[in-house]
Amino acid sequence: MPVNLELKVKLKSFNPVIKLLKEINAEFVGILKQTDIYYKNKGGLLKLRIENGEQSIIKYLREEKKRDRFSNYKVLRFSQGNAADFLKSIFTVEAVVNKKRYLYMYDNTRVHLDNVRGLGYFLELETLVVNGKADARKRYNNTIKLLNLDNCEELRKSYRDLIMSKNK
Repeated sequence: MPVNLELKVKLKSFNPVIKLLKEINAEFVGILKQTDIYYKNKGGLLKLRIENGEQSIIKYLREEKKRDRFSNYKVLRFSQGNAADFLKSIFTVEAVVNKKRYLYMYDNTRVHLDNVRGLGYFLELETLVVNGKADARKRYNNTIKLLNLDNCEELRKSYRDLIMSKNK
C-alpha cells in the first residue's frame, strides 16, 4: 500500500504560493477538475474520484491526531461504465466535494492548490514515502519551509469532514 505524508492549510489566495512555486522551479502539471463522492465506510475513507472524466475509487487510512499525517492508500481505476451509479447501489453517499485543483510537483511532493466549491481556497502537500518515512519527513519539511507554510494553521480534516460539518 503506498504511503504519503500530508498537510492541508486554508488560503486567502493562491497568488503568493504560485509565486514561490515558480521561484523554486516546481513543475506545473496541470488543472484537474475533480468530484469526490465519499461513501459511508467503517474502515477508513472511501471515495470515488471523477477527475477530468476518469474514474477511480480510493480507500485510505490516515491518523488525524498524530503529529505527522501519514496516509496509506489504494487506488482502483475504472475503465468503463458509470462507477457512481454502480457504487450508490452498494454504499451510502456521505458527501460530495467538487474542486478545481492546480497540481504542481516538487521533490516527490504533490502540491495541490484547491478551489473547493462551498469551502474556498486550500493548499495540500502530499509527499510520497519512497526511501523511508524519515526521508519523506525531511523533504516534506523542506517544502513547507520553501513555501512559507511554517506558521500556517494545519487543518486535520478531509474535505469530506469540512463539507459535512458545514451542512449540519
